[in-house]
Amino acid sequence: FRISNAIINPMQLGKFTDFGLRVMLHLAVVHPQKLSVQKIAKTFDLSDHHLAKVCSTLVKAGLIRSERGRNGGLKLSKPPKDTTLGEIVRALSQNSALVDCESPGACSCLILPVCGLYQPLKNAQNAFFEELDKTSLALASGQNSGLRKLLSLAEQNHIRSEEHTSELQSPDHLVCRLLLEK
Repeated sequence: FRISNAIINPMQLGKFTDFGLRVMLHLAVVHPQKLSVQKIAKTFDLSDHHLAKVCSTLVKAGLIRSERGRNGGLKLSKPPKDTTLGEIVRALSQNSALVDCESPGACSCLILPVCGLYQPLKNAQNAFFEELDKTSLALASGQNSGLRKLLSLAEQNHIRSEEHTSELQSPDHLVCRLLLEK
């Protein structure tokens, strides 16, 4: 809908949430193994530092565990079948109210007492999370048989790049390669 000249898309997920979902999918694919932040960041061509912040939020939410040391890394706190996409998105976007009226003390809107927008928007947000709650991490990562293969190709590609035997290929190239191998 429009307010002034600004178009608002309230159901759009931010990059922080997007990156967190990628971390969770990757950890689900390799479950129960561990992965380092650096390895996940390299796979998705993301900043280690930014991804570490995302992972810290996932650890605080109890969705993943972080183990230090030589055999350390990140792993899921529970099996992928026991975590929903709704749980993940809620944890990663916990400070993102759909409208300011949801944030205690943050709304100074003149029409708040008689506003007809709040309830429909709140209902839409609830429907959004209800839909995400229907999908487990196992379902999101397991039914897509190409996901493991694509992540594996990305990893192989980074290894080759580090060995200087070929340049790092784009994600689009990896998808095309995966489709051609079917």
